[in-house]
Amino acid sequence: MMDASKISGLSEEEAEARRRQGLVNGTEEIKTKTVGQIIHGNLITPFNIVNAILAGLILMVGSYKNLLFMGVIFSNILIGTIQEIKAKKTIDRLKLIAAPKAHVLRGGVKRDLPVSELVLDDMMVLSSGNQVCADCVIADGECEVNEALITGEADLIVKKSGDHLLSGSFIGSGSCLAKVEHIGAENYAAKITQSAKYLKKPNSEIMTWINKIIKYTGFSIIPIGLMLFYKQIYISGQPFNRAVVSTVAALIGMIPEGLVLLTSVVLAVSVLRLARHKALVQDLYSIETLARVDTLCLDKTGTITEGTMQVDAVVPLCDISRQEAEDAIAAVMKAVNDDNPTSNALKALDRKPPAWKCTNTVAFSSARKWSGASFQEAGSFLVGAGEFVLKDGFEQIRPEVEKYSSRGQRVLLLAHSKHPLDGSGVLPADISPLALILLSDRIRKNAKKTLEYFSSQGVDLKVISGDNAVTVANIAKKAGLRKADSYIDATTLKTDEELKEASARYSVFGRVTPRQKLDLIKALKGRGRTVAMTGDGVNDVLALKESDCSIAMASGSDASKTVSQVVLLDSDFASMPRIVNEGRRSINNLQRSASLFLVKAIFSAIIAVLFIFCSCDYPFQPIQFTLINAVTIGYPSFILALEPNRERIRGRFIVNVIKKALPGALTMALNIVLLVLLSGFLNFTQEQISTLAVIITGYTGLMTLFKVCMPFNLKHAALFSVMASAFIIALVFFQSFFAVVDLTLPMVLVLVPMFLVATSLMTVILHMIEKVIMKKIGN
Repeated sequence: MMDASKISGLSEEEAEARRRQGLVNGTEEIKTKTVGQIIHGNLITPFNIVNAILAGLILMVGSYKNLLFMGVIFSNILIGTIQEIKAKKTIDRLKLIAAPKAHVLRGGVKRDLPVSELVLDDMMVLSSGNQVCADCVIADGECEVNEALITGEADLIVKKSGDHLLSGSFIGSGSCLAKVEHIGAENYAAKITQSAKYLKKPNSEIMTWINKIIKYTGFSIIPIGLMLFYKQIYISGQPFNRAVVSTVAALIGMIPEGLVLLTSVVLAVSVLRLARHKALVQDLYSIETLARVDTLCLDKTGTITEGTMQVDAVVPLCDISRQEAEDAIAAVMKAVNDDNPTSNALKALDRKPPAWKCTNTVAFSSARKWSGASFQEAGSFLVGAGEFVLKDGFEQIRPEVEKYSSRGQRVLLLAHSKHPLDGSGVLPADISPLALILLSDRIRKNAKKTLEYFSSQGVDLKVISGDNAVTVANIAKKAGLRKADSYIDATTLKTDEELKEASARYSVFGRVTPRQKLDLIKALKGRGRTVAMTGDGVNDVLALKESDCSIAMASGSDASKTVSQVVLLDSDFASMPRIVNEGRRSINNLQRSASLFLVKAIFSAIIAVLFIFCSCDYPFQPIQFTLINAVTIGYPSFILALEPNRERIRGRFIVNVIKKALPGALTMALNIVLLVLLSGFLNFTQEQISTLAVIITGYTGLMTLFKVCMPFNLKHAALFSVMASAFIIALVFFQSFFAVVDLTLPMVLVLVPMFLVATSLMTVILHMIEKVIMKKIGN
């Protein structure tokens, strides 16, 4: 028992002296982006810099109507910034709520302090349920400690005076006074997480390729813009203002500005949808990564299991019924009233105990490994580990116990004695075994369904735990893991090569250290796998940080939640299929919509180069591109991107996008070339060339939209009709207000229909060629 009367802890003066010396616990948090870093990261990008320069040129010549494209830029900055700040604030609130308090003695008075205010040599008061906030040494008392968040092993460990307690562990039972011996970065948990204190770049194929597109575009628009401007001024003899506007139009067309906005909006919508289902996404692009995952590493405790025990069966060993055995168990649990996972599982049998009069009890102790109670009417009953209760007599039931132990179950013995217990913990002489009590970790209700889902989707599942390999394998088998029989004890893996080989060969890993978890993730990634991992403890932090996508439980440690990209606020693994499906909807639809943006970018690059060497003036203005983009790309892409879509992601993002975009872009470019050739014979004015260029380019964009919408349905047909109508109405609007459209009756009756028919035929032919080419290269 703890005797606090002899210990008073530090005085306030001593504590203040240590604070001045810097001997204070402080906070050793994992690095996260500050609000300033988030704003800077969204504001200062190559994409924004290029557009800002182009906007400055338009302002310089006073063509304010052509600044409409900047609306997309500002929207993209706002959406990205607001979403990241919102996620940061949410996880900070979650950490604040979950942050433990330190109970200390200061001058003999118990006080509650923030963990950051602990100082060296503080005397902590610890009791059942408390988290150990700093490494310390027990000065008085005795307790049982759960170090699952540190080691991954859920068994309670007995700690007595002089024993060390590790930060991050919990007191399972008992109470003690413990003197702080390490603070801040010197704590054991802090040392484990030290390697995880860095900002990890998201493993996002979409982000990577969007950045590459912006990079390549940025390098190419400078020489193309300079040459086109030189041609417009010195060869075509255009006025300075008009040359600037047409050059900016060419360069804006090459930049898929709406693609970044669309990506941000679609992923932000996914984040909000998942938030309604208790899933906090801290990084937009982690949704994409999780949708592409082909290997999922699961921590047993808190993911597959609930972290509690359950009684599987009561097996009689003599002439006793199960009902009689359960009555005896209920009587002992009521009398002893222990509060630990095993006792709670036995209480969950929900049997009404007999009306026996209890004369004495012995509470459970990890040293004794048993608890018991004596009753006036029925003698004494004991519940505990068979080898500790029966001593030498255990050999007669050993084969039966080992049979169940080999299945990964925990086996307790219910025994009886006619003699009363004396309260000192000494066993009576005449103990006879009555029944075996079989217990196991309680598996989450939806675990089997969730594992079946991932298996059906071709995701390779790995269960990694610090517990015994046989136990973990049996739990995984009960939960529905298909390859649960393929397990290994990680303590047998001595070299890196053995671990790498095991990572591909086995599905269940037991007795895994935090460093081995990290090495397993690295080994899987080294084989080209996209790896996600779930975890909740400090021992999972290194592996969570290394994985391509990390998922933490809200009930877990602060460190695991901080480094993870997704936090399950209800700590329910069953949410995972919903997150994956949401990711697939977003990415599949983004690939369709992105192809619309690249049609414009590829087409603009081609004709910008062509008009450097062409005698005609560049036919577009920035606001005309805004019209075409809005009708054929902008609004349709947002509608398409939010449609249901649960198909598995296949192929590479950039290949999937380009193969859909290239036919439309080539059709647009060929149309403009044909228009330029005809204009020389028919003596079109610059306004007429611009008018026809807008019509045929817009129509080709609508044809590409038609192809992207396939398979076609009534919803898509309505969308196509609305876009076509809107395009014609917009042309009338332009003619009325901006005077950039010039149509004659022969053009309306003959030339426009001819171009539209030719465009349709070219689009169909190029799409057929694209299919043949992609089939031959195997994609």
